Amino acid sequence: MITAPDLIVAVGPALFEVVVTGKGDNEVRDVFLADPQEPATGHPGDLVLGLGLRNAEDAVEFVERCAAGNASGVVLRTTLARDPAVVAAAERWLLTLVALQPSVAWAHVVWLLRGVIDRAAAPDSPVAGDAGVHQELFALADAARAIVDAPVTIEDNQSRVLAYSSGQDFTDPARVSTIVGRRVPPEVIAHFRARGVFRRLARSSEPFLVPEGPNGIRPRLIVPVRAGGEWLGSIWAVVDGPVSDEVMAELSNAASVLALHLLRLRAQADVARRSAIDRLRTVLRQFSPDNPLDVRLPPRPWRVVALSSPEGYDVPQQLDLWESTGRRHGWSDPHLADLDGTVLAVVTDTEGPGSWPWLAKLVADHAKGSIAAAGGPARGPADLPSSRAEAVELLGLVRRGVAPGPVLRVEEAWHVLTVHRAVLSLDVNKMDGPLATLLRHDIQHDTGFVETLQAWLEYPGQPQRAARELHLHTNTLRHRMKRIGEIAALDLSDPLERLALQLQIAAVRTEH
Repeated sequence: MITAPDLIVAVGPALFEVVVTGKGDNEVRDVFLADPQEPATGHPGDLVLGLGLRNAEDAVEFVERCAAGNASGVVLRTTLARDPAVVAAAERWLLTLVALQPSVAWAHVVWLLRGVIDRAAAPDSPVAGDAGVHQELFALADAARAIVDAPVTIEDNQSRVLAYSSGQDFTDPARVSTIVGRRVPPEVIAHFRARGVFRRLARSSEPFLVPEGPNGIRPRLIVPVRAGGEWLGSIWAVVDGPVSDEVMAELSNAASVLALHLLRLRAQADVARRSAIDRLRTVLRQFSPDNPLDVRLPPRPWRVVALSSPEGYDVPQQLDLWESTGRRHGWSDPHLADLDGTVLAVVTDTEGPGSWPWLAKLVADHAKGSIAAAGGPARGPADLPSSRAEAVELLGLVRRGVAPGPVLRVEEAWHVLTVHRAVLSLDVNKMDGPLATLLRHDIQHDTGFVETLQAWLEYPGQPQRAARELHLHTNTLRHRMKRIGEIAALDLSDPLERLALQLQIAAVRTEH
């Protein structure tokens, strides 16, 4: 399921802008290109495109008809979508209103949106997925090669090779390494960065020529690919020198078509990621034996790890940060989700990228200020919710300084968890026994008898050490303990009474 606002977020801000967010639960199942001369405005679940509307009055009437037909949303050209009367109508009907930039053809919009909707409906289908777009990218690379009569690669804005044309046998070693590795080699990136190539790509829409470089690097004609001012990628052609203005113009047109493909590819990847996160959330929250495991996980046994990032990041940013960090260090398919305000990872309990030992080392060595708290082993899907609960509980204790960090397993902190759970079960407002007497005495007489008793209990048989913790002389400590015995009826020879007192003191300290 994907809603109209989620669909627009997936495509990105280059072409669309959500002007009014309507009902959040309206699923988009198709795109309907409405004819202003016809009364039809699609069916429930349609995202309706307002084609050929002349003015704001027509647009208001169009919005009202779509709302009456239970459409999931409306897409209008920017000038109409931002008109106050149109905005007011969409808000009144709780209908999602989307603004479309004027330079994009409606046919391209239908192709782009339907591709993303199909991906959302069948996230694991190779037909509806990324494969079709990748095939089209290779066809575009061959088309660009025919225009410029030179080998071509298509790259995204991270220098990853998305597609390449035929005829790469006549290029230089740098191009061969780029295609084989599906990424531009670091030394080649450094060469182009030194020449200001990437700075120019990020700022300009005009094609430009880069002269030959060291180690046999031949000249490159580079065409930035942008949509709505956003840099999405580039076309690289290995040429022998400058090309004609006509070729430049044709390549710029090809870049405009390529921009839509890159938007669709990015949107489909985002939809697939959102779908995977949603399915993992479901498994982590509560596994049902009646439903099959609808998420791809590494070989078991697993562990759920609760992750925390340095302050200043909200939860979506933390999720993106952990995903990029994991991929950068070799975790090709991170199993991450956010649930109830915490970022969670499902890792294996063995070795290698994506395992608990690997993640623990990553946090300790490369993620300064972060915390990783691991729940117990999960030998099957039914164990994942309990492992998640343990991980979240342990993360809270590390954050408060009750348990050591930044990396901790539940097996290493079982005693801390046991005491914590026992303390949580106590109601400090209904405290009874000798500790309640001592608490009242401390409040009325400004004494520190509870603190003294706590130190005595924490260091049994070690009065010198307990006195040092309190910054007292040992004789003063013994005098205080004698006074405590006079105020409250204590039997510190009873191990059960000592345990109960320590739990009550811990509950009071936690409350305050």
